[in-house]
Amino acid sequence: MSRRYALFLRSLAIALVLAIAPLVAANFVLNRFAESQARAEMAAIAKRYIARSEKAIDEAVQTLQMLHRDGATTCANADRARFRNALADAPFLQKIGLVDHAGIRMCIVPDQAMSGEAVLPVLRSDAPLVGIGMLTSGFEGARIALVSWRLENGIRLFAEIAPASIAIDPGADFLRSFRHVELTLGGNVLWLSSGEAVLEGFEADRPMTEAVSSEKYPLSAVVTAPSSAASHLVRDLKVISAIASAGFAILFVMGVVWISWKPDSEAEDEFVQAIRNSEFIPYYQPVMDIETGRLRGCEVLIRWLRPDGTIISPGQFMTFAETSGHIFEMTRQIMRKTRSEMEDLYHDNPDYKLSINLFAGHFDDRQIIDDIVEIYGGSKIAYQQIVVEVTERQPLANMDVARKIIAELQALGVRVALDDVGTGHGGLAYLQRLGIDIIKIDKMFIDYLGTDDNSTTIVDTLVELADNLGMGIIAEGVENMEQIERLRALGVSAAQGFVFAPALPAKLFLELAQALSAKPHDIGVVQADKLAS
Repeated sequence: MSRRYALFLRSLAIALVLAIAPLVAANFVLNRFAESQARAEMAAIAKRYIARSEKAIDEAVQTLQMLHRDGATTCANADRARFRNALADAPFLQKIGLVDHAGIRMCIVPDQAMSGEAVLPVLRSDAPLVGIGMLTSGFEGARIALVSWRLENGIRLFAEIAPASIAIDPGADFLRSFRHVELTLGGNVLWLSSGEAVLEGFEADRPMTEAVSSEKYPLSAVVTAPSSAASHLVRDLKVISAIASAGFAILFVMGVVWISWKPDSEAEDEFVQAIRNSEFIPYYQPVMDIETGRLRGCEVLIRWLRPDGTIISPGQFMTFAETSGHIFEMTRQIMRKTRSEMEDLYHDNPDYKLSINLFAGHFDDRQIIDDIVEIYGGSKIAYQQIVVEVTERQPLANMDVARKIIAELQALGVRVALDDVGTGHGGLAYLQRLGIDIIKIDKMFIDYLGTDDNSTTIVDTLVELADNLGMGIIAEGVENMEQIERLRALGVSAAQGFVFAPALPAKLFLELAQALSAKPHDIGVVQADKLAS
């Protein structure tokens, strides 16, 4: 057996161990984490039900106490009018009325026919001032609760708590389809039961239960869910863990194969040849105004078009391009091609912005300024239409030099955007020291917008920060209409992502721009594949 094959087999064995061991450990940790998070969420659900119920009962007691204090204790028209006014100020209540000593309705607002049946028990001499009871009717698993207030003459004021006021669904997405909630009064009177049907089929599954009791009223909430529900929280992470373990093993083997069979200079020679043949081309991802549906411009992304027609994404070559220094000539080639392909469009649409990605090395000296002046100076694309993007993912070697370069670019009219905000090295220091014009919210925060309170808070904070500092803001990686609506609500007006279109070659992007210019869409969502037909 040759040395190369022996090395390959040893590497394969090592790769299997390196893949399986972390996978087993990761699954164990993720399962423990998932159950812990699920139980914490279940306890939070129970607390929210208790808090909601306490608020509804508090409102009923305060309303009845106010009516008693104001003397609204009869069925006279004037008192019934007070009942109506009280209902208007009490969103949790749906009816107010009076019952006699036997618990039979004397009158009720809103008006309805009296059945003559008792809705409350007969008043005892030792009965408390406030009583809480339950009717059999309800809504979506929640029954109508009655809160009574004893008057001096044996008559009781009562208020009905609307069942919809506690029929809430505050659970997280990963539990919402599985959890079962029971809210009881006095330990055995059921007020609400939610989610019974979804427990079917989980009899053999180990149940998780969390219970919370009220400190004010005889209320308790119990939330139950099958333990398998917690796995939904980390399902994607388990897949990622498995893929990462397999990928690590594959990369390890590939690395050994590369070392064993591929000459060291081959990759370098292939890359240099690709640059000489101008195989690196720009793709254009539309940036849309999500309030008007109009096109705002695009971000220029790089692709490697091989001679056989295959397209290679930047993730497969950008690290090598940056560490080898080839990125500078590649960037110049991309800018020249954008000038050639886009200058007519941008000349006709002076409000459009052309965003060009730079890496940390571009801010080590003034060469990037000379490149922009040489390529775009005198072209139909004005400096004011150019945006250069600096990313947080790579640290800048010298902040003072970078600040001077950015200041010179801004003096030309070029705007500067901070990409991948919140994910890298710079943080607020970049915003403070570099004089950034535009903030780009990373896809990582957009993905969980609306489902994760932390992501929503971060986006809201970035929007407020941008407003206070007079910066523009763009959301990246938008993939669905719900995210668009949430971004609008938070005050973001510009976005890019697959919900509009992926990065497009020049021909398709120009067709898209023409289509949007001819007939602006509601939010600018256009299927790019239809443009080619």
